[in-house]
Amino acid sequence: MSLTAFLRRVVEVLDQAGVSYMLTGSLAAAYYAVPRATQDIDVVIETEGPGLDRLVQGLLSAGWYVDRDAALEAWRARGQFNAIEPESGWKADFIVRKERSYSQEEFGRRERISLLGVELAVASLEDVVISKLEWSSIGDSALQRRDVVQLLERTWPRLDRAYLDEWIARLGLDSEWQAAQAQARHSPTRDETEK
Repeated sequence: MSLTAFLRRVVEVLDQAGVSYMLTGSLAAAYYAVPRATQDIDVVIETEGPGLDRLVQGLLSAGWYVDRDAALEAWRARGQFNAIEPESGWKADFIVRKERSYSQEEFGRRERISLLGVELAVASLEDVVISKLEWSSIGDSALQRRDVVQLLERTWPRLDRAYLDEWIARLGLDSEWQAAQAQARHSPTRDETEK
């Protein structure tokens, strides 16, 4: 199964289950600027219990491995669970939207796009940056930091700086943000010091 077919099937199952969602993570970053190989996709979902049941049933009906109990626990704890397409090994990580203000704002800003010929909802560019900064701070991930640097290098003029500054400060991500800007070629921090 190709990435396109996998992505299309995930979106179909979500739509059939009536579950609101947005693509985030590496594939969303690839859409905006940072193409890299990945074997999984990250999807934030927002649903009540019946929607979760329909989603799990749709994934099982498609022949994918998904643990119903793990999905229910993730829904209760606002955590995540995954589903695996057994023939290809492709994995979808379903992240239940958190209740915090930022997560609600982020979800409300999702955009409709076409990616690999699939119509879907994706996190905004700014929210992909913030999400990767958060994952970097939680997991000390060089890969996440590299993605942020590349996003800054390739999309700086398009970024909503006021939005970024507000949420980066509120989420306590200032040190990660400053480090990413310092590493990025043609970043505002570097450009200002070279003047």
